Amino acid sequence: MSKYQIDYYKEVIKIIKNIQKNQKNKISRTAQLIKKSYKDGGILYLFGTGHSHMLTIEAFFRAGGYAGACPIIDKRIDFTSGARKATSLERTSKLANKILSKYKFNSKDILMIFSNSGVNQVPVEAALYAKSKKVNVVSIISYDFSKIAPLSTINKKLYEISDIFIDNHIPAGDSLVTINEQLKVAPGSTISGAFILNSILAELAGKLSKEKNIPFYISSNMPNSKKNNQNLINKFSKKIPHL
Repeated sequence: MSKYQIDYYKEVIKIIKNIQKNQKNKISRTAQLIKKSYKDGGILYLFGTGHSHMLTIEAFFRAGGYAGACPIIDKRIDFTSGARKATSLERTSKLANKILSKYKFNSKDILMIFSNSGVNQVPVEAALYAKSKKVNVVSIISYDFSKIAPLSTINKKLYEISDIFIDNHIPAGDSLVTINEQLKVAPGSTISGAFILNSILAELAGKLSKEKNIPFYISSNMPNSKKNNQNLINKFSKKIPHL
């Protein structure tokens, strides 16, 4: 194994350990918040632009995934219409309102926002939109990055608006491996974000483990999964448009 592979491995392990040590209480609080939302009939909405959009799909309709999770899907905030265009649009005013207004939010729901820098216009506006609907906001951000990244025209950082923010412990700039004085490579925000999200959902499943029907999917390649999954689809398909 080369030095660079080892460097990346060591950095990822260090970040995961820092999350587990320093964010475990917020992870537990978030799981409890989602449990209450679920019991009240709410939905866990997930929002992210650019590469953070990948994390909104991480929990959705997959083996071991929470059935009450709904990603916010829009071609303007992923790379479907071009990466440069999406990067520009995540800094565009009023776009978040147009995207989120397609979904039927109510005060029982939760909006989880993934934004590594935690300052761009669209994620911050998304948080403000959710708060206007009395929806609890949980954000997954890099606190270090948020402290130095340029602010949007709103002049607010995502963690300042959120009910709970969880630090992904990623350094400013995201990349973890130093190649030379000018270049660092190998981003860590996707791995750390997925770890945080699945830690929350694992704890949520534990909190719901005495339910008659625990709202988590089983791999369709496993025996006896069809009935479980179809029951969940029937339950959530009216609230989650992407099912």
